[in-house]
Amino acid sequence: MKSIYLITPNQKNWSKMIKNLIYFFIILIIFTTDSKTQIVSDNIDSDLLPGVLRTPDERFEKLEDYPFEPNYMVIDGLRIHYLDEGPKDADPIILFHGEPAWSYLFRKMIPVLTDAGHRVIVPDMIGFGKSDKFISKYDYSYKHHIDLMKELVIQLDLREATHFGQDWGGLVGLRVVAELPERFARVVVSNTGMVARAGFSGWLFENIVKLVVWWHGPITFEELKLARDKALKSNNPSPLEGAIMFSKWIAYSYYSEDMDIVGIIESFGGLSLSDGEKKAYEAPYPSGEYKAGPHVWPYLIPTQLSENEKYWVDVYENWEKPFLVAFGENERITIGMKDDFLERIPNPTVITLKGASHFVQEEVGPELAKIIDDFIKNNP
Repeated sequence: MKSIYLITPNQKNWSKMIKNLIYFFIILIIFTTDSKTQIVSDNIDSDLLPGVLRTPDERFEKLEDYPFEPNYMVIDGLRIHYLDEGPKDADPIILFHGEPAWSYLFRKMIPVLTDAGHRVIVPDMIGFGKSDKFISKYDYSYKHHIDLMKELVIQLDLREATHFGQDWGGLVGLRVVAELPERFARVVVSNTGMVARAGFSGWLFENIVKLVVWWHGPITFEELKLARDKALKSNNPSPLEGAIMFSKWIAYSYYSEDMDIVGIIESFGGLSLSDGEKKAYEAPYPSGEYKAGPHVWPYLIPTQLSENEKYWVDVYENWEKPFLVAFGENERITIGMKDDFLERIPNPTVITLKGASHFVQEEVGPELAKIIDDFIKNNP
Protein backbone atom coordinates (compact mmCIF):
# COMPACT_ATOMS: atom_id res chain seq x y z
CA MET A 1 0.00 0.00 0.00
CA LYS A 2 1.34 3.36 -0.99
CA SER A 3 1.94 5.93 1.68
CA ILE A 4 -0.13 9.05 1.23
CA TYR A 5 1.64 12.36 2.03
CA LEU A 6 0.01 15.72 2.33
CA ILE A 7 3.62 16.90 1.98
CA THR A 8 6.00 14.72 0.05
CA PRO A 9 9.37 13.79 1.66
CA ASN A 10 11.21 16.24 -0.58
CA GLN A 11 8.70 18.96 0.24
CA LYS A 12 9.05 18.13 3.92
CA ASN A 13 12.83 18.53 3.74
CA TRP A 14 12.47 21.81 1.89
CA SER A 15 9.92 23.02 4.44
CA LYS A 16 12.30 22.15 7.30
CA MET A 17 15.17 23.87 5.54
CA ILE A 18 13.14 27.05 5.00
CA LYS A 19 12.07 27.03 8.66
CA ASN A 20 15.67 26.67 9.79
CA LEU A 21 16.71 29.52 7.51
CA ILE A 22 13.98 31.72 8.95
CA TYR A 23 15.12 30.88 12.50
CA PHE A 24 18.72 31.57 11.51
CA PHE A 25 17.91 35.01 10.13
CA ILE A 26 15.78 35.88 13.18
CA ILE A 27 18.67 34.96 15.48
CA LEU A 28 21.13 36.84 13.24
CA ILE A 29 18.98 39.97 13.40
CA ILE A 30 18.60 39.73 17.18
CA PHE A 31 22.31 39.33 17.82
CA THR A 32 23.67 41.72 15.21
CA THR A 33 21.21 44.59 15.60
CA ASP A 34 21.66 46.83 18.60
CA SER A 35 19.62 50.01 18.42
CA LYS A 36 21.39 51.49 21.40
CA THR A 37 25.11 50.79 21.26
CA GLN A 38 27.60 50.08 18.53
CA ILE A 39 31.38 50.19 18.93
CA VAL A 40 33.15 51.69 15.94
CA SER A 41 36.82 50.83 15.60
CA ASP A 42 37.80 53.67 13.31
CA ASN A 43 36.51 57.02 12.14
CA ILE A 44 33.46 55.68 10.29
CA ASP A 45 30.83 58.32 9.66
CA SER A 46 27.74 56.71 11.14
CA ASP A 47 24.55 58.38 10.03
CA LEU A 48 23.97 61.69 11.76
CA LEU A 49 20.69 62.12 13.58
CA PRO A 50 18.57 65.16 12.68
CA GLY A 51 19.66 68.18 14.68
CA VAL A 52 23.17 66.81 15.30
CA LEU A 53 26.53 68.14 14.10
CA ARG A 54 29.87 66.39 13.79
CA THR A 55 33.10 68.38 13.80
CA PRO A 56 35.16 67.73 10.63
CA ASP A 57 38.21 65.54 11.29
CA GLU A 58 40.59 68.05 9.75
CA ARG A 59 39.94 70.38 12.68
CA PHE A 60 41.86 67.92 14.88
CA GLU A 61 44.87 67.33 12.66
CA LYS A 62 48.34 68.01 14.11
CA LEU A 63 47.16 69.34 17.45
CA GLU A 64 49.90 70.29 19.89
CA ASP A 65 50.87 67.38 22.21
CA TYR A 66 47.85 65.26 21.27
CA PRO A 67 49.17 62.14 19.48
CA PHE A 68 46.44 59.78 20.69
CA GLU A 69 44.42 57.42 18.48
CA PRO A 70 40.65 58.06 18.35
CA ASN A 71 38.07 55.45 19.31
CA TYR A 72 34.33 55.73 18.78
CA MET A 73 31.19 54.21 20.20
CA VAL A 74 27.68 54.87 18.91
CA ILE A 75 25.12 55.17 21.72
CA ASP A 76 21.52 56.25 21.12
CA GLY A 77 22.56 57.10 17.57
CA LEU A 78 25.25 59.51 18.79
CA ARG A 79 28.93 58.95 18.07
CA ILE A 80 30.95 59.26 21.27
CA HIS A 81 34.72 59.71 21.03
CA TYR A 82 37.07 58.31 23.66
CA LEU A 83 40.77 57.66 24.12
CA ASP A 84 41.89 54.20 25.19
CA GLU A 85 45.61 54.25 25.95
CA GLY A 86 47.91 51.82 27.75
CA PRO A 87 47.72 48.03 28.21
CA LYS A 88 44.18 46.72 27.66
CA ASP A 89 44.53 44.08 30.39
CA ALA A 90 45.36 46.62 33.12
CA ASP A 91 42.79 47.96 35.57
CA PRO A 92 41.40 51.12 33.95
CA ILE A 93 41.43 54.75 34.99
CA ILE A 94 38.59 56.80 33.49
CA LEU A 95 39.15 60.55 33.31
CA PHE A 96 36.08 62.80 32.99
CA HIS A 97 36.59 66.34 31.65
CA GLY A 98 34.65 69.43 32.63
CA GLU A 99 33.35 72.68 31.11
CA PRO A 100 34.27 73.82 28.45
CA ALA A 101 37.14 71.37 27.80
CA TRP A 102 37.51 67.96 26.17
CA SER A 103 39.97 65.04 26.29
CA TYR A 104 42.76 67.36 25.17
CA LEU A 105 42.78 68.66 28.77
CA PHE A 106 44.35 65.36 29.92
CA ARG A 107 47.22 65.23 27.42
CA LYS A 108 49.83 65.93 30.15
CA MET A 109 48.49 63.19 32.44
CA ILE A 110 47.95 60.30 30.01
CA PRO A 111 51.64 59.51 29.25
CA VAL A 112 52.54 59.46 32.96
CA LEU A 113 49.70 57.06 33.73
CA THR A 114 50.33 54.73 30.79
CA ASP A 115 54.08 54.66 31.51
CA ALA A 116 53.14 53.49 35.02
CA GLY A 117 51.26 50.56 33.48
CA HIS A 118 47.68 51.82 33.63
CA ARG A 119 44.96 51.63 31.01
CA VAL A 120 43.53 55.14 30.56
CA ILE A 121 40.05 55.87 29.17
CA VAL A 122 39.17 59.49 28.37
CA PRO A 123 35.75 60.16 26.82
CA ASP A 124 34.58 63.36 25.19
CA MET A 125 31.09 64.01 26.50
CA ILE A 126 28.36 64.69 24.00
CA GLY A 127 28.67 68.25 22.72
CA PHE A 128 32.43 68.37 23.35
CA GLY A 129 35.65 67.37 21.61
CA LYS A 130 35.29 64.83 18.83
CA SER A 131 31.89 63.58 20.02
CA ASP A 132 28.66 64.50 18.22
CA LYS A 133 26.97 67.78 19.10
CA PHE A 134 23.30 68.72 19.32
CA ILE A 135 22.48 71.97 17.56
CA SER A 136 19.82 72.90 20.13
CA LYS A 137 20.73 73.37 23.77
CA TYR A 138 17.27 72.04 24.64
CA ASP A 139 18.34 68.55 23.49
CA TYR A 140 20.91 68.28 26.28
CA SER A 141 20.20 67.08 29.80
CA TYR A 142 22.27 66.26 32.87
CA LYS A 143 20.65 62.80 33.00
CA HIS A 144 21.47 62.08 29.36
CA HIS A 145 25.14 62.88 29.98
CA ILE A 146 25.11 60.39 32.86
CA ASP A 147 23.34 57.71 30.83
CA LEU A 148 25.76 58.00 27.90
CA MET A 149 28.82 57.72 30.13
CA LYS A 150 27.27 54.79 32.03
CA GLU A 151 26.67 52.98 28.76
CA LEU A 152 30.25 53.61 27.66
CA VAL A 153 31.55 52.08 30.92
CA ILE A 154 29.25 49.08 30.51
CA GLN A 155 30.05 48.49 26.84
CA LEU A 156 33.80 48.69 27.49
CA ASP A 157 33.17 46.35 30.44
CA LEU A 158 35.34 48.44 32.74
CA ARG A 159 35.91 46.81 36.14
CA GLU A 160 38.13 47.61 39.12
CA ALA A 161 38.20 51.11 37.63
CA THR A 162 39.50 54.32 39.15
CA HIS A 163 37.35 57.41 38.60
CA PHE A 164 38.84 60.87 38.17
CA GLY A 165 36.52 63.85 37.70
CA GLN A 166 37.18 67.58 37.61
CA ASP A 167 34.59 70.37 37.26
CA TRP A 168 31.54 68.99 35.38
CA GLY A 169 33.46 65.72 35.03
CA GLY A 170 32.74 65.07 38.70
CA LEU A 171 29.07 66.03 38.42
CA VAL A 172 28.63 63.36 35.74
CA GLY A 173 31.31 60.89 36.82
CA LEU A 174 30.25 60.68 40.46
CA ARG A 175 26.76 59.74 39.32
CA VAL A 176 28.19 57.07 37.02
CA VAL A 177 30.11 55.61 39.96
CA ALA A 178 27.06 55.81 42.24
CA GLU A 179 24.91 53.96 39.72
CA LEU A 180 27.60 51.38 38.86
CA PRO A 181 29.52 51.06 42.15
CA GLU A 182 30.45 47.43 41.51
CA ARG A 183 32.61 48.52 38.56
CA PHE A 184 34.71 51.05 40.49
CA ALA A 185 37.46 50.33 43.01
CA ARG A 186 38.49 53.92 43.79
CA VAL A 187 37.38 57.52 43.36
CA VAL A 188 39.52 60.64 42.85
CA VAL A 189 37.94 64.10 42.65
CA SER A 190 39.45 67.52 42.02
CA ASN A 191 37.73 70.92 41.96
CA THR A 192 34.27 69.47 41.57
CA GLY A 193 31.25 68.36 43.55
CA MET A 194 27.83 66.77 43.27
CA VAL A 195 25.38 69.54 44.07
CA ALA A 196 22.37 68.21 45.94
CA ARG A 197 19.18 69.30 47.69
CA ALA A 198 16.37 67.14 49.01
CA GLY A 199 12.68 67.46 48.23
CA PHE A 200 11.07 70.89 48.07
CA SER A 201 14.34 72.73 48.77
CA GLY A 202 15.79 71.16 45.61
CA TRP A 203 12.82 72.26 43.52
CA LEU A 204 13.00 75.74 45.03
CA PHE A 205 16.76 76.06 44.47
CA GLU A 206 16.50 74.98 40.82
CA ASN A 207 13.73 77.45 40.06
CA ILE A 208 15.38 80.33 41.92
CA VAL A 209 18.54 79.76 39.86
CA LYS A 210 16.52 79.80 36.63
CA LEU A 211 14.67 82.95 37.73
CA VAL A 212 17.91 84.77 38.57
CA VAL A 213 19.47 83.73 35.26
CA TRP A 214 16.39 85.02 33.44
CA TRP A 215 16.63 88.27 35.44
CA HIS A 216 20.31 88.71 34.48
CA GLY A 217 19.53 88.05 30.82
CA PRO A 218 22.38 88.14 28.30
CA ILE A 219 25.63 89.48 29.76
CA THR A 220 28.99 90.08 28.15
CA PHE A 221 32.19 88.22 28.87
CA GLU A 222 33.59 91.43 30.39
CA GLU A 223 30.68 91.60 32.86
CA LEU A 224 31.30 87.97 33.76
CA LYS A 225 34.99 88.68 34.41
CA LEU A 226 34.08 91.57 36.72
CA ALA A 227 31.85 89.23 38.77
CA ARG A 228 34.64 86.66 38.78
CA ASP A 229 37.23 89.18 39.97
CA LYS A 230 34.96 90.34 42.78
CA ALA A 231 34.26 86.79 43.97
CA LEU A 232 37.77 85.41 43.54
CA LYS A 233 39.74 88.30 45.01
CA SER A 234 39.23 86.75 48.44
CA ASN A 235 40.65 83.46 49.65
CA ASN A 236 37.20 82.74 51.05
CA PRO A 237 34.48 84.29 48.87
CA SER A 238 31.21 85.00 50.67
CA PRO A 239 28.24 82.80 49.74
CA LEU A 240 26.55 85.86 48.19
CA GLU A 241 29.58 86.71 46.02
CA GLY A 242 29.85 83.09 44.96
CA ALA A 243 26.14 82.92 44.11
CA ILE A 244 26.32 86.12 42.03
CA MET A 245 29.32 84.84 40.06
CA PHE A 246 27.67 81.43 39.58
CA SER A 247 24.40 82.94 38.31
CA LYS A 248 26.23 85.33 35.97
CA TRP A 249 28.35 82.45 34.68
CA ILE A 250 25.15 80.53 33.86
CA ALA A 251 23.58 83.61 32.25
CA TYR A 252 26.66 84.30 30.13
CA SER A 253 26.97 80.72 28.91
CA TYR A 254 23.23 80.19 28.40
CA TYR A 255 22.50 83.37 26.43
CA SER A 256 25.79 83.79 24.60
CA GLU A 257 25.72 82.98 20.90
CA ASP A 258 29.41 82.12 20.63
CA MET A 259 31.11 81.33 23.94
CA ASP A 260 34.72 82.42 24.31
CA ILE A 261 36.13 78.94 25.02
CA VAL A 262 39.75 80.00 25.33
CA GLY A 263 38.81 83.09 27.35
CA ILE A 264 36.91 80.94 29.87
CA ILE A 265 39.80 78.50 30.31
CA GLU A 266 42.41 81.24 30.64
CA SER A 267 40.36 83.58 32.84
CA PHE A 268 38.91 81.02 35.25
CA GLY A 269 42.02 78.89 35.28
CA GLY A 270 44.53 81.71 35.62
CA LEU A 271 46.31 80.32 32.55
CA SER A 272 48.21 81.69 29.59
CA LEU A 273 47.82 79.19 26.77
CA SER A 274 50.13 78.88 23.78
CA ASP A 275 48.75 79.50 20.29
CA GLY A 276 48.78 75.74 19.68
CA GLU A 277 46.83 75.08 22.88
CA LYS A 278 44.29 77.76 22.00
CA LYS A 279 43.82 76.17 18.59
CA ALA A 280 43.26 72.78 20.22
CA TYR A 281 40.62 74.00 22.66
CA GLU A 282 38.75 75.74 19.83
CA ALA A 283 39.15 72.80 17.43
CA PRO A 284 35.80 71.13 18.26
CA TYR A 285 33.86 74.28 17.34
CA PRO A 286 34.09 75.56 13.75
CA SER A 287 31.35 78.08 14.63
CA GLY A 288 29.02 79.08 17.44
CA GLU A 289 26.45 76.62 16.10
CA TYR A 290 28.57 73.76 17.48
CA LYS A 291 28.72 75.20 21.03
CA ALA A 292 25.26 74.39 22.38
CA GLY A 293 26.80 71.82 24.74
CA PRO A 294 29.13 74.26 26.52
CA HIS A 295 26.43 76.95 26.44
CA VAL A 296 23.85 74.88 28.31
CA TRP A 297 26.01 72.78 30.65
CA PRO A 298 26.10 75.26 33.59
CA TYR A 299 22.32 75.73 33.30
CA LEU A 300 21.83 71.98 33.82
CA ILE A 301 23.66 71.84 37.17
CA PRO A 302 20.54 72.29 39.39
CA THR A 303 18.36 69.85 37.41
CA GLN A 304 19.30 66.66 39.31
CA LEU A 305 19.45 67.95 42.88
CA SER A 306 17.11 65.45 44.55
CA GLU A 307 18.58 62.54 42.59
CA ASN A 308 22.08 63.60 43.61
CA GLU A 309 21.00 63.79 47.25
CA LYS A 310 19.65 60.25 47.03
CA TYR A 311 23.02 58.96 45.82
CA TRP A 312 24.85 60.91 48.49
CA VAL A 313 22.74 59.20 51.14
CA ASP A 314 22.51 55.73 49.59
CA VAL A 315 26.04 55.39 48.21
CA TYR A 316 28.62 57.95 49.23
CA GLU A 317 27.76 58.29 52.91
CA ASN A 318 28.34 54.52 53.10
CA TRP A 319 31.39 54.45 50.82
CA GLU A 320 34.03 51.97 52.02
CA LYS A 321 36.46 52.08 49.10
CA PRO A 322 39.44 54.46 48.74
CA PHE A 323 38.40 58.06 48.03
CA LEU A 324 40.90 60.86 47.29
CA VAL A 325 40.00 64.56 47.43
CA ALA A 326 42.64 66.68 45.63
CA PHE A 327 41.65 70.34 45.23
CA GLY A 328 43.90 73.07 43.89
CA GLU A 329 45.56 75.33 46.45
CA ASN A 330 44.20 78.42 44.69
CA GLU A 331 40.81 77.00 43.65
CA ARG A 332 37.94 79.39 44.35
CA ILE A 333 35.21 78.34 41.90
CA THR A 334 34.26 75.00 43.48
CA ILE A 335 35.88 75.37 46.90
CA GLY A 336 32.48 75.46 48.62
CA MET A 337 31.77 71.92 47.44
CA LYS A 338 34.92 70.49 48.99
CA ASP A 339 33.24 70.39 52.41
CA ASP A 340 30.65 67.91 51.10
CA PHE A 341 33.41 65.38 50.49
CA LEU A 342 35.08 66.04 53.84
CA GLU A 343 31.83 65.79 55.79
CA ARG A 344 29.89 63.10 53.91
CA ILE A 345 32.53 60.63 52.66
CA PRO A 346 33.76 58.28 55.42
CA ASN A 347 37.53 58.72 55.91
CA PRO A 348 38.58 60.31 52.61
CA THR A 349 42.23 60.95 51.81
CA VAL A 350 42.72 64.70 51.36
CA ILE A 351 45.62 66.49 49.67
CA THR A 352 46.19 69.99 48.31
CA LEU A 353 47.63 70.53 44.83
CA LYS A 354 50.24 73.22 45.43
CA GLY A 355 50.14 76.19 43.07
CA ALA A 356 47.07 74.93 41.20
CA SER A 357 43.75 76.68 40.69
CA HIS A 358 40.81 75.35 38.65
CA PHE A 359 42.20 73.51 35.61
CA VAL A 360 44.62 71.30 37.53
CA GLN A 361 45.27 69.12 34.49
CA GLU A 362 46.89 72.07 32.73
CA GLU A 363 48.78 73.42 35.72
CA VAL A 364 50.05 70.30 37.49
CA GLY A 365 49.02 67.49 35.14
CA PRO A 366 52.12 65.25 35.43
CA GLU A 367 52.28 65.73 39.21
CA LEU A 368 48.58 64.92 39.56
CA ALA A 369 49.00 61.79 37.42
CA LYS A 370 51.80 60.63 39.72
CA ILE A 371 49.57 61.26 42.75
CA ILE A 372 46.82 59.13 41.19
CA ASP A 373 49.32 56.38 40.37
CA ASP A 374 50.60 56.36 43.95
CA PHE A 375 47.04 56.37 45.30
CA ILE A 376 46.16 53.31 43.22
CA LYS A 377 49.30 51.43 44.18
CA ASN A 378 48.79 52.23 47.87
CA ASN A 379 45.15 51.13 47.69
CA PRO A 380 45.18 47.95 45.57
